[in-house]
Amino acid sequence: MYAIVRAGGRQEKVAVDDVLTVDKLTGDVGSTVKLQALLYVDGDNVVTKPADLAKVEVTAEILGAVKGPKINIMHYRNKTGYKRRMGHRQPYTEVKITGIKAAK
Repeated sequence: MYAIVRAGGRQEKVAVDDVLTVDKLTGDVGSTVKLQALLYVDGDNVVTKPADLAKVEVTAEILGAVKGPKINIMHYRNKTGYKRRMGHRQPYTEVKITGIKAAK
């Protein structure tokens, strides 16, 4: 059993006990969040209709905040002596999928 969920601006394939990194979420460590299911697969049963997917509940527990890789940005203008260096690390949230439930 697995589901495709919308997390941030991306779609992720998740199963129970998976740990994934998503865009920054509001909430404390240990709190639960619900993710929107876009597809649900249970054996041979595949659910894609929006009315049926509204009944599918994907819950996740927030494990903590993490940062992405450092991205270096360099601004340079030729012959003027202008150089600027900046860096950026995108904030993410690490979540663990605790349950996927579908109403019968």
